[in-house]
Amino acid sequence: MTQVMKAIVTTGNGGYDKLVYKDVPMPIAEHDEVVIKVLAAGMNNTEINTRLGWYSSSVTDATNEVSEESGQPITEKTDGGWNAATPFPFVQGTDCCGVIVSVGAAEHSDLVGKRVLVRPCTRATDFTSMDNIWMGSDFDGAFAQYVKVRATEAFVIESDWSDADLGSIPCAYGTSENMLHRAQLQAGEVVLVTGASGGVGSATIQLAKRRGAKVIAVASKDKHANLAQLGADQLLDRHDDLIAILGESSVDLVVDNVAGQGFPQMLKLLKVGGRLVSSGAIAGPIVDLDMRDMYLKDIRLIGTTAWDEPVFGNLVGYIERNEIQPLVAKTFPLQQIAQAQQEFVTKQHVGKFVLIPEH
Repeated sequence: MTQVMKAIVTTGNGGYDKLVYKDVPMPIAEHDEVVIKVLAAGMNNTEINTRLGWYSSSVTDATNEVSEESGQPITEKTDGGWNAATPFPFVQGTDCCGVIVSVGAAEHSDLVGKRVLVRPCTRATDFTSMDNIWMGSDFDGAFAQYVKVRATEAFVIESDWSDADLGSIPCAYGTSENMLHRAQLQAGEVVLVTGASGGVGSATIQLAKRRGAKVIAVASKDKHANLAQLGADQLLDRHDDLIAILGESSVDLVVDNVAGQGFPQMLKLLKVGGRLVSSGAIAGPIVDLDMRDMYLKDIRLIGTTAWDEPVFGNLVGYIERNEIQPLVAKTFPLQQIAQAQQEFVTKQHVGKFVLIPEH
């Protein structure tokens, strides 16, 4: 008889009714895989965006304008996933802290019982290629009692952080560390972080400060006190005239996951030889770009999805040495995912929401 577990199965593009809490078969480790008992699973924009089909090239609006709350009809998208069509029905969940309970190969038997963080971004072949696949997007993820991944993607961690704290880290902090690594942020540089109160933004403040940069954080004023505690050197409101306040050619690096109508001023803020790095576009994916700002100032535009090899190991080290801090806004039982996502899209929180499966 096949063993079963509880999971949230996303059945297609659509509203919260597409999130179904049900019995599904337990994963079985094969060859180089391990099965992990999920202790905590962070929630991210990407899970909502995937359910809504926002990654489809047919969508040009901000993420909040295609949500169920917008009142707009949500239709099935043939190209709504990161790489192709989303493999509905499947289990989402990009963040995972858990304990390894079984392995597919005897050589990994020493991992059983170890608490791990899962690297959700897997290079499909090796690190010489940018081809990548994501847990919770390209294959079943952590919104379940158990999940299976390649053994190489499960990183043993020695830390006194709680499961929820650890479960808040992988996607947001990995995305941020990858952006700063790819952009080669150096000590003493000035970095502007848009959307600074979100999971990636709040991670970027910490990781940029850790590298010795001066951080200018852009977020709603009601979030400023929280961001100051993370080390932001200067705090600006998202409605401020950034050019009037900071001046043109005042920033070495812009970390922008917002895009939308505010994008043109980002290039004007950059110094000659500056860089803009992005892994998202929550305010809208279609932007105006004055090519003269880019080429006359020798600006580099850096897109990031595939994580570079050092990134996740770096994060584990930062955690074990307590060089960063988690920012868990709230936890929910796994079966309350719809409630969690409804609250998430209001953007009233700072940091991460984390889902906790029952065992």
